Amino acid sequence: MNAAQNERKPLVGIIMGSDTDLPVMSEAARMLDKFEIPYEVEVISAHRSPARTHEYASTAMHRGLKVIIVGAGGSAHLAGVAAALTTLPVIAVPMATTVLNGIDSLLSSVQMPAGVPVAAMSIDKPGAINAAIYAAEIIATFDAAIAGRLALYKEELARSVTEKSARVRQQFAAKSS
Repeated sequence: MNAAQNERKPLVGIIMGSDTDLPVMSEAARMLDKFEIPYEVEVISAHRSPARTHEYASTAMHRGLKVIIVGAGGSAHLAGVAAALTTLPVIAVPMATTVLNGIDSLLSSVQMPAGVPVAAMSIDKPGAINAAIYAAEIIATFDAAIAGRLALYKEELARSVTEKSARVRQQFAAKSS
């Protein structure tokens, strides 16, 4: 988190089941930095520290959080447990931590019982990036500055595709000559 964000209360909680998830979840933090959204980061395990999980999720709204992004691998229960303990939106990032390459984590995240929703992103780094963008989109519903940054980001994405297309066309035109 950058210095300016340190001064503001976190709006997004980034939690993960293990510190080994940090390289992936750092991508979510990087995107939140890009949108200038303050966040906090914690290692919390649904299995190894259930009381800590309960405390974190059940007090998240009171502490001012608007969204929780959860990275977890294996059985990936952390997102579901967090969602059961709060009414905040919970976004799961399945980790590719087992021999199943994250498929088990993905299925654990999307197979939630009715009444306990969890938004599940793609596995690993692309999922962490998308989780941060999705969190920004949620926050943008009540924060015009974030909405503006998101619009600029989408414009940058479109511009990068146009630039890549021009390069590809140039390469093929050169080969055709």
